[in-house]
This record gives sequence, structure tokens and C-alpha cells, in this order.
Amino acid sequence: MTTEQIVIGLIRVVGSLPVLRWAFAGALIAIVVDFSDLFWMGVLDLGGLRNYQSFDKFADLIYMFTFLWVANKWTNTDRSIAISLFTIRMIGFIAFEITQTRSILLIFPNVFEFWFVFVAIRKHYWPNYEMTKKLVARWLIILLLLKLGQEWILHGGKYLDSFTFFEAVETIWNFVRFWV
Repeated sequence: MTTEQIVIGLIRVVGSLPVLRWAFAGALIAIVVDFSDLFWMGVLDLGGLRNYQSFDKFADLIYMFTFLWVANKWTNTDRSIAISLFTIRMIGFIAFEITQTRSILLIFPNVFEFWFVFVAIRKHYWPNYEMTKKLVARWLIILLLLKLGQEWILHGGKYLDSFTFFEAVETIWNFVRFWV
């Protein structure tokens, strides 16, 4: 393990901890810190990250376990769906680690992450929002489609593989500037 892996791993641990105190804000922090790997890999020169995809999936477990810890305190449908989605992702994680095939991550997308954020937002801003079975199904479909889009960008099309953080920011800036 390189020094760079240790530093980025520690950043990922620290970035995951706020969710234990603030579910919604902490989840957003953890997700931003997860995406910060591109930045850190472009800035640090401490031995590199060998097999980035595998490293990233193991580092994801840190925030996912903090999400699961919080979700275990939820009740009824919110909790049972979170646990089910976490289990599905763990099956995908194991299959990915065995095969090292990124398309596995499209078959087992991390909908758990999106469900957690959705429930955290709902509990924070709309605590009285009633979740019927029909609404649960509708929200799960929406979250699945959003997550599949993200997974396709990351693992299907591999659109960010050739970008450093600074190149990604510049590309986004140019895209926004073009349309504005």
C-alpha cells in the first residue's frame, strides 16, 4: 500500500464520519469526499493508487457502513429497503472484486447510497411525508434510473477515467459557459 493510498483512505474515513451526527449533511459531505479522489490523485505524489477501481470500492465501504449504521436506526420501510439495497450492493462489490469487471457495477448499482440520501432529505425537510407502497415504488424507480445513469458515466462509458480533477472542472466550466 502506498502512502498516497493511506492518505486518501484517511481522508475518506474522516469524510464519512459526519453522517453519524447529521444524516443529510453528512451524506453530502461523504459523497463529495468520495469524488475528491480525482483531486487528491492529481495533487499528491506519494506513490500513486494501484488498481484505483478496487481501492475506491473498498474505500466506499467506509461511508456505506456509516450510512448503514444510521439507516439501522430508521423504522419500517425506510430501514428494510436500506438494508436490502445495501445487501444487493455488497453482492455486487464481491462479484466485482472476484471478476474485476466494471460492468458488474451496472448490474448491482449502489442505489443504497441514493436511497439513504433520499430518506435523509425526506426526514430532514419533510418529516411528515407519507410513503405509501406506490410512492416507495415510484421513488425507487427514479433513484434506480438516476444511479444507473451515474454508474454508466463512471463504469460503462468510463467518461471520467481519463480526467484529472482540474481537467474535469475545466470541462464542466466550458460546458456551462457555452450554454450560458
